[in-house]
Amino acid sequence: MNEATTFEQGPIRPPNEAGSLLIRVSRNCPWNRCLFCPIYKFDRFSRRSTEEIKEDIDLMARYVDEVKELAGQNNKEGDINQNTLAYFYNQKPDLFPIAHWLYHGEQSVFLQDADNIIYKGDKLAEIVRYIKEKIPGVSRITTYARVKSLAKRSVEELQEVKEAGLSRVHVGLESGSDQVLEFMQKGVTAAEQIEAGQKVIDAGLILSEYVILGLGGRDYWQEHAAETARVLNAINPHYIRLRTLAIHPAAPLAEEWKNGTFEPLSDEEILKEERLLLEQLEGIHSALYSDHILNLLEEVQGKLPDSKKFMLQVIDNYFNLKEKERNLFRLGRRAGLLRNLSELNNIPRRGRVEGIYKDLQKKGLTVDQFIEDIRTKYL
Repeated sequence: MNEATTFEQGPIRPPNEAGSLLIRVSRNCPWNRCLFCPIYKFDRFSRRSTEEIKEDIDLMARYVDEVKELAGQNNKEGDINQNTLAYFYNQKPDLFPIAHWLYHGEQSVFLQDADNIIYKGDKLAEIVRYIKEKIPGVSRITTYARVKSLAKRSVEELQEVKEAGLSRVHVGLESGSDQVLEFMQKGVTAAEQIEAGQKVIDAGLILSEYVILGLGGRDYWQEHAAETARVLNAINPHYIRLRTLAIHPAAPLAEEWKNGTFEPLSDEEILKEERLLLEQLEGIHSALYSDHILNLLEEVQGKLPDSKKFMLQVIDNYFNLKEKERNLFRLGRRAGLLRNLSELNNIPRRGRVEGIYKDLQKKGLTVDQFIEDIRTKYL
């Protein structure tokens, strides 16, 4: 058998794992029915064998040595810098993922794809231990996990994987409303979400829960906000990460929208929903992040409960703006020119946004039409 010269990479990872080394443990998603998700719809789920995964890890370990050696030939210090990254990107693309990882500190690993807790505890622990053994310096290993799989695992199994070296579990909570979960075909209940989240925490793992703002649509936005807060209050995860719904043309939800069975919220309606969610988060000490371009107000983030008043005030500050100022901010945010409300006072950036605004007016287009046109590009 010929020795492999490359390793598998899955399609996605969480935004905060941008600097992580990506190791594909499973392929695609074992559920793959969620209406809002376009990612795995045309691929079957499969478990990679332990042998396959270990071969990838061995190759990555060799590539680490090779990248460091080549970096030393490109600069006296042997550092991975922007110039050496460009070299690997252009001249040795097979090595670029490793160079990128080294550039970001060579400490973090993310296990792809959508659900690796589907492996039994001893199997996943074996893979995690092998990573730590073969790739020195790794201090943090994280994975996506589906609620249904977590609910099937015992705390002891999860503890075994933690002791092997798994640090954090990323879970798509999406909503705490049973009605929303059923409509979106998530395949789990709010009670199962609570059970799974509590198991992760009891096992000593760090838990990051993802919430999709706007997922309840116009019919269930209040229930979506209130029930999601209730579930999060029961779990008390280490991290809550907010994502705003955008309906990708390849997602089954696009058909529901077309048929009129789902009506999405506007930017400002989503902010009202977000405010209701924040109001009802009580008795927890989660760090809340709004770290995605689809979120209108990125600065709505902080540690609960201390930052709750600040986060609510950010939303209120937006609504206290005049309509034109709100439209300019929405336009600038979606065009990638503004990141927070204070940047409306940045004269050069504001000038560029106003230029786009005037151009839209000349063409007879609204800010909402412009935003809808570019929103799915961020998915």
